[in-house]
Amino acid sequence: MPELENCSGFTYLQETAYNRETIKSFTRPAIAEVDTFKTYPDAEKIQLPRNWHLTEARITPLLQSRRSLRRFLMEPITMEELAFLLWATQGITAKAGKYSFRTAPSGGALYPVETYFSANLVEDLEPGLYHFDVEHFALNRISAQDSAESVAAACMNQKFMAESAVTFLWTAVYRRCMSKYGNRGMRYILLDSGHICQNLLLAAEAIGCGGCPVAAFYDDEVNALLQIDSDEEAIIYSAAIGKKEKKASRCTL
Repeated sequence: MPELENCSGFTYLQETAYNRETIKSFTRPAIAEVDTFKTYPDAEKIQLPRNWHLTEARITPLLQSRRSLRRFLMEPITMEELAFLLWATQGITAKAGKYSFRTAPSGGALYPVETYFSANLVEDLEPGLYHFDVEHFALNRISAQDSAESVAAACMNQKFMAESAVTFLWTAVYRRCMSKYGNRGMRYILLDSGHICQNLLLAAEAIGCGGCPVAAFYDDEVNALLQIDSDEEAIIYSAAIGKKEKKASRCTL
């Protein structure tokens, strides 16, 4: 297997990263649009029931009410709520031999995604940047500086991110997955981050919060804030979470 920097999966992420200089010359490839819904005009169509009454479908209202939000109440979340959100993203739920299974699935149970967050409005927690220690269900404080404005600036100056209670920042540790799966491992890394983010958004709904996933950021600036080696680990996804207003705007990535 080629070393990491020679893998096409690694090269893809490197070549699609943004910084404040390269984005000025960024041009989208000329790819024609396609319809939102795929149709089969000649196929038999069978309508599905909409009024289901499943006793265990308690997730239904969470799925129904989930929307991407970028306007939050300036109210703190509690440490208990933060702990619940972190557990929902990657908390350990079972163990089998050397494997520790988590709330979100991962290819080969390798879990290449690391969770960091910028605390802004969390009761009993100083503002700053933190790393989620999954193994010990604890926090590692990596910066004591108030990071909300810096994170928002690094996320292409999206001001609403500075007004969230907490902004989650997910990174990929390439080797953790690609050492087994090679170039295809990059697919699994990206899939993993999607599973994790959806868990977070549903958990947020359960505690009266809302969130907005964000994939627009200056990669090098976020990596620098997190003090990580971008040749081994790099930002791939983020989400801002806060208490919900009665009315909130949708966020389009």
